[in-house]
Amino acid sequence: MSKELQKNYSIGEEIGHGRFGVVFRCHSLDSGEVYAVKSVDKSLLADPVDLDGAEREAKIGQIAAAGNPHVVQIHSAYEDEVSIHLVMDLCEGGDLFDRIAAGGGAPMREEEAAELMQALMEAAAELMQALMEAVALCHRRGVAHRDLKPDNIMFDGKGRLLLADFGSAECFGDGRAMRGIVGTPYYVAPEVLAGRDYGEKVDVWSAGVVLYIMLGGIPPFYGDTAAEIFQAVLRGNLRFPTRIFGRVSPSAKDLIRRMLCKDVSRRFSSEQVLRHPWLTSRSGTRCLLDLT
Repeated sequence: MSKELQKNYSIGEEIGHGRFGVVFRCHSLDSGEVYAVKSVDKSLLADPVDLDGAEREAKIGQIAAAGNPHVVQIHSAYEDEVSIHLVMDLCEGGDLFDRIAAGGGAPMREEEAAELMQALMEAAAELMQALMEAVALCHRRGVAHRDLKPDNIMFDGKGRLLLADFGSAECFGDGRAMRGIVGTPYYVAPEVLAGRDYGEKVDVWSAGVVLYIMLGGIPPFYGDTAAEIFQAVLRGNLRFPTRIFGRVSPSAKDLIRRMLCKDVSRRFSSEQVLRHPWLTSRSGTRCLLDLT
């Protein structure tokens, strides 16, 4: 563990681990505030691109988080011979995957999903703004997340939604498109898999998959292997099985269709998602649920 890190923080117990590293609870020796520290083992990053990504996560994460209440804040970064250490907000409320799994895969009530999606899309909106707009939101800072999924949608101790893990994030703008196959099979947008240049609307597609799963308890495109999932995503044959979505309102399904539109030019932007009636007219369950 970095000596510089230990000068400023007391490292506590392990609270999570992933493919490249471990997350520990820690607290500031100056303020006493509690944080999480993500330690990425550089020996596991055999590909220099992966190492660059670990270093870039701190930089891009800080750009995305500046002035953004729905992104995990990275407070400091340290590096030693063994690891890269990122000190960030502690998300004591778990992630959206945990909440979906706790329900046994059952769909949430539509009004609950709408509230979560509202918070998610506020975060997505901050990821989806144009580079030239003069406010400190993520897309206005030219950042796309590129790996939106329930595991990366976290909650703090007060239940506030926080978008986490910018390891796959990329900067865009000034006419520069993004390339490269990144993301997670169920959630990746078809234009990413097609190997074409793509833009920030890949995040809208991924958020649409999240909304479909929140309401239906199953992914919209699936298969027994990653290759089969990718083929299903590329086909983009979106269905709403009656036995699962029969009581979900037409308005909610309309929003999902507009988010999971293969034609990127017709796919909603995050700002359009936020203006959709399903998110702006949540005055009671009768207007949300199809009770007829």
